[in-house]
Amino acid sequence: MSAKIIKICRYPVKGLSPDFLSEVTIQAGGAIENDRRFALTLRSTLFDSNTPHWLPKTNFIALMRNETLAKLETIFHDETDTLKIFQDGKQVINAKLIDKLDCIILENFFSNYLNCGITGKLRFVEAKGETIFTDKKKKLISIINLASVRDIEKSIGKSIDPTRFRANIYIDGLRPWSEFNWVDKMFSCGGMVIEIKKRIERCSAINVDPKTGVRDINLVNLIQNNFGHIDMGVFAEVKKGGHIAVGNNLRQCPNI
Repeated sequence: MSAKIIKICRYPVKGLSPDFLSEVTIQAGGAIENDRRFALTLRSTLFDSNTPHWLPKTNFIALMRNETLAKLETIFHDETDTLKIFQDGKQVINAKLIDKLDCIILENFFSNYLNCGITGKLRFVEAKGETIFTDKKKKLISIINLASVRDIEKSIGKSIDPTRFRANIYIDGLRPWSEFNWVDKMFSCGGMVIEIKKRIERCSAINVDPKTGVRDINLVNLIQNNFGHIDMGVFAEVKKGGHIAVGNNLRQCPNI
């Protein structure tokens, strides 16, 4: 059984737009470099970037409750840790994410953009070491089967942008929902070996159109009503590091 990699994505700032990568190297036990490395949280949240620790997603500013974040386009530069933010096609921010003064500018921008009302209410934070601002404590990569997305489209009669599901890897060439049969199985690609750990249960973030920032459809309820669950995609743990690229095939291999 094999599938082709169609897209590789990462999200340097939790809740903001994705970076589309043509290739990436992932270390054993790791995630895509700079994926969910930064996040916005309330200043009252107990988080110290010097001794970072995992926190549930409800502690962070994200699409689940702040859908207008999707209206912003971002570009992240690895070499300089710089984030550019565009609003309605116009650049509004060019900030170095490890610079304290630039982070204050970002915090004030998002406080105003999200109508928080109080300057300084938000805090820009960085994950370090083994910490990452994902929904799971362990570093994992998320995978979406595009055939399953098309099956949802067919059942609800509406086109769905797959990036609603904010996955790291999008694959094609499988039957719809066959990825759910992958749990506890091993797959290889470009020298990388992964173990599929579990299905991904979805929250209301997928109700937001990633292009318009509008909560335009109750996709969680529609998946539940049509398929009897609220899952889409699977989480995988990288057991052996390797280099992967768009167009590579992901193939099942014997369990280690």
